[in-house]
Amino acid sequence: MTADSGPTADLASPQPQSHQPRPTTTPVTQAVILAGGQGSRLRPYTDDRPKPLVEIPGTGVPILGHQLAWLAAEGVTDVVVSCGHLADVLEEWLSQADLPLRVRTVVEAEPLGRGGGLKHAAKALPRPDEPWYATNGDIWTRFSLRDMAAFHHERDAVATLALARPRIPWGAVETDQFGNVLDFIEAPPSPFLINAGLYVFSPEFAELLPDVGDHERTTFPQLARSKRLAGYQLPQGVYWRAIDTAKDLAEAAKELAAHRDNPL
Repeated sequence: MTADSGPTADLASPQPQSHQPRPTTTPVTQAVILAGGQGSRLRPYTDDRPKPLVEIPGTGVPILGHQLAWLAAEGVTDVVVSCGHLADVLEEWLSQADLPLRVRTVVEAEPLGRGGGLKHAAKALPRPDEPWYATNGDIWTRFSLRDMAAFHHERDAVATLALARPRIPWGAVETDQFGNVLDFIEAPPSPFLINAGLYVFSPEFAELLPDVGDHERTTFPQLARSKRLAGYQLPQGVYWRAIDTAKDLAEAAKELAAHRDNPL
């Protein structure tokens, strides 16, 4: 299945690649995970834990655990987790987990917005003169971040965002020019690409972020006007889902269970 239709890869462990990723100018070995949101639409799951610690039923792994394993498999050695809601719970989980890389947390004393949160966390990156990945803390996916980094470097971009084409949650109706119904299509792929919540940033990007606010309303439009913002379409066959609601959680559990029962 494609990025807009479900899983085709085992998300529990890295998959062998049939090709070698293109070389990058500078390997990306550090990342930021935004984990400070309230997760109000995932209640009651987020009543006692932040959203990234919610487990997709049947996986045995919280979203954050999956992300850290994936980042480590892609060559990342250092991660900064930006915390807010129930930060102490997240920090306790990190202190007890068997982590595959070095993790540092930073806590927002007050909500800074996504752009402000990124800027706050970027200050804690161990190598400020090198590029870095970033991801929202509610994304469940796995693909070659090295290929995305190569794409970013080839275009000399300041920022590159991953683009997904998710399925529309409603059935669609196909008609002809005369208004005759021809077919019903269950959950078709969206005709539009969306921001998948995963990024590659060059070192200078942090300085362009707002202290408080949303980078998608400020920094990204500025970069787009100067043609320094790139969009990397997730490869065909990649599973991607943002876990934002209880329905997303249930759908992800079904999709992953179906894949385990019918692996490719």
